[in-house]
Amino acid sequence: MEIHDIVTLIVDLPVHKLHSGQVGTIVEEWEPGVYEVEFADTNGVTYATVALRSEQLMRLYWQPIKDTK
Repeated sequence: MEIHDIVTLIVDLPVHKLHSGQVGTIVEEWEPGVYEVEFADTNGVTYATVALRSEQLMRLYWQPIKDTK
């Protein structure tokens, strides 16, 4: 995962009032496998910014994935 990747939560985070399936953008990498993710509504208003481990996220792809073989 890289900065500006679009990701979705694959776990619920009740303490942050976030649920599996919510979509965010990686805005910072704190250390390998730990990212600051910003969650914003469709108007671009941020409603949460949380540091998350890669195991809690799934990267979303807008284009076909190229075969690297």
